Amino acid sequence: MFVDEVIIKVKAGNGGDGCTAFRREKFIPDGGPFGGNGGKGASIIFKTDLGLRTLLDLRYNKLIKAPKGANGSGKNKNGRGAEDVIIKVPVGTTIKDMDTGFIIADLTKENDEVVVAKGGRGGRGNTAFATPSNPAPDFSEKGEPGEEKTLKVELRLLADVGFVGMPSVGKSTLLSKISASKPKIAAYHFTTLTPNLGVVRVKDGRTFVAADLPGLIKGASLGEGLGDKFLKHVQRTRVIAHIIDMSGLEGRDPLEDYEIINKELKDFDEKLIKKPQVIIANKMDLEEAKENLKRFKAKYNLPVYEISAIKNEGVDKALVAIANELDKVEKEPLFKEETFESHVLYKFKKEQPFTIVRDNDIYVVKGKEVEKLFKMTKFTDEGARRFARKLKAMGIDEKLVEMGAKPGDRVQIMDMIFEFKE
Repeated sequence: MFVDEVIIKVKAGNGGDGCTAFRREKFIPDGGPFGGNGGKGASIIFKTDLGLRTLLDLRYNKLIKAPKGANGSGKNKNGRGAEDVIIKVPVGTTIKDMDTGFIIADLTKENDEVVVAKGGRGGRGNTAFATPSNPAPDFSEKGEPGEEKTLKVELRLLADVGFVGMPSVGKSTLLSKISASKPKIAAYHFTTLTPNLGVVRVKDGRTFVAADLPGLIKGASLGEGLGDKFLKHVQRTRVIAHIIDMSGLEGRDPLEDYEIINKELKDFDEKLIKKPQVIIANKMDLEEAKENLKRFKAKYNLPVYEISAIKNEGVDKALVAIANELDKVEKEPLFKEETFESHVLYKFKKEQPFTIVRDNDIYVVKGKEVEKLFKMTKFTDEGARRFARKLKAMGIDEKLVEMGAKPGDRVQIMDMIFEFKE
């Protein structure tokens, strides 16, 4: 089964918890803190594999969860970091963060890889918090939460040339004649339900990869027929081979077919219509093909390569024309840099990393940094005091007073309610 688009959730591993422990050995008075740090949580990595042609495995694995790091222990033993989870995907896979709308990566080479969700760092043990003023801290941290994301994973085939055209114009027949690909061929529409790839060798030794894309119809850019499900695969191609049934055997007008397909390409993506096109007139061995070709040339005044794919006539000349166009066109990235997550520029302004809203008589504090601090805090007496100091340093106490909070008022952070004290 060919699957080229899935939406999945990923959850990287939490860091292991730090340990609160003390050295208690004979003849070593005031042994001090002895708790180790937690291990790093596992990250989730996508890596390309040339042997894959579909995202089928991800369809049945909608939640990918990575293991957490091991907890620290006494005697300053640090927890073991969890092994990263590597997910294999086909070359040509694009990963998009559904929450931000940014592209995380476009994997177009063998063994390309990207971290899609970063594992949390391990929590620090109490040894790490020892200072001259507090040589024996009685608290440690929980592990940092791993990243959670909802991802849209799309496969756009890596082909130099895309064969486009109405159903039953002979795209699959042509591909079967010029490559080792064996697409399904039959005398009915939409025989091809999935894109087929084939490596083509021109008689002068040049090679290119061609994709036979399922037949398009009027309204394809809006989802009609097989619709935009396969139009996206044309986006990576450098040249479009527009195949037309010049015989009109299916009862359609070849000139109208040409206009409809070009309109659908343009409506789907303006850049598609700007790609170089090689127009191939197929089924020239049939009646009325010559007359229709005359009408076509008279109207459009474009070079047209006449072939009969079924008889393998005129094909070499068309392949040379395609190879010549490919020699003129350089490969370009599918996405602009500003669409990638890694290229987002964060401006450091004097903005508070939290929001506070009043819900009846409760002040609700939200914010990524606040919530991460909450999740990593062990609420022992000393841990709670450290948590309060951190909130004050962020400016939360000052903001609460500004909003009218008084001692004894309730403040909620995530699922816990605290009593406000100045």
